[in-house]
Amino acid sequence: MRKSILSTFVIAAFLTVVVGCKNDKNKAETSEAKDAATAQAEAMEFKVDTAASVIEWKGSKPTGKHTGTIKLAEGTFSANDSIIESGSFVIDMQSINITDLEGKDKKDLEAHLMGTVEGKEGDFFNATKYPEATFEVTEITEKDGQKMLSGNLTIKEETKNITFPVTINQSDDNMEITSEEFSIDRTNWNVNFGSKSVFDGLGDNFVSDDITLKINLKATKA
Repeated sequence: MRKSILSTFVIAAFLTVVVGCKNDKNKAETSEAKDAATAQAEAMEFKVDTAASVIEWKGSKPTGKHTGTIKLAEGTFSANDSIIESGSFVIDMQSINITDLEGKDKKDLEAHLMGTVEGKEGDFFNATKYPEATFEVTEITEKDGQKMLSGNLTIKEETKNITFPVTINQSDDNMEITSEEFSIDRTNWNVNFGSKSVFDGLGDNFVSDDITLKINLKATKA
């Protein structure tokens, strides 16, 4: 009996380590804001095609998860030989869209996230007060053969530098930037609703601090 209990404990511990490692691998490196990158004079400028670009997101809680998209308002990048030297884009926080719900449930959750529900404006993104979020490139590096994009992400006037893996494809007149899925801790930007790391006594009535993102940008030569 004792051996069985010990074996169960070892297996549980092993699974915890494996799951923890997987989550850590997908977590964006986060630090304080850094200086924006500047491009060389010979770099080509690309303008983001906002109609063809999108950010996909996932949020979760004990009872399930939700998926959605958010649009870009504008963006430009300067690049040389598929290497981004500088750039920035603006995220339209009033375009938050839920893709796994329909009807009233969809509208209600979108309103809660955007902060258009009276008395709940500050629960999540308060898009009426903060209609835009921004990302400004600070550096692009390579790690284990993978390009890593770093930039200052500003949400609700709070700025943090994040680093995440990307694939960059550039032709003469077009550029495509696609990230792998990565997660950020929303509480770093004061998006605290339902967070167990911020509020006590939530039990199972909490929302995960981590938001999973996947960025798909398409741009054309300016």
